[in-house]
Amino acid sequence: MTRFSALVTLCFFPLLSAANEVDVINAEAINTGENTFHFNVTLKHQDTGWQHYANKWQILSPTGELLGTRVLFHPHENEQPFTRGLSGVVIPKNIRTVIIRGYDSVHETGGQEFQLTLPGN
Repeated sequence: MTRFSALVTLCFFPLLSAANEVDVINAEAINTGENTFHFNVTLKHQDTGWQHYANKWQILSPTGELLGTRVLFHPHENEQPFTRGLSGVVIPKNIRTVIIRGYDSVHETGGQEFQLTLPGN
């Protein structure tokens, strides 16, 4: 590594590492019909703009099966924590608990997940 590349790395590393992974700090599920739910999920992330922001959250079964995804199309650097919803999520009857995982544009996963027991059908 040259001195120049080392200097560039040291100068930009704080910008890349300033924001952490996405934490899912709260979630609720509302039963809207036979095996169908609406989810409200609250995320916390140190969004720094378009280069590093919370860009989605997913609902997973306990075995890791993807059940739903909410894509976030822009940074929320001035709105933390923030809550977004997702409707029409069909959950198989045999699943009573789901895991909600947040993602960001740099780390992808790695923050605090949220385990949620679903209300009865």
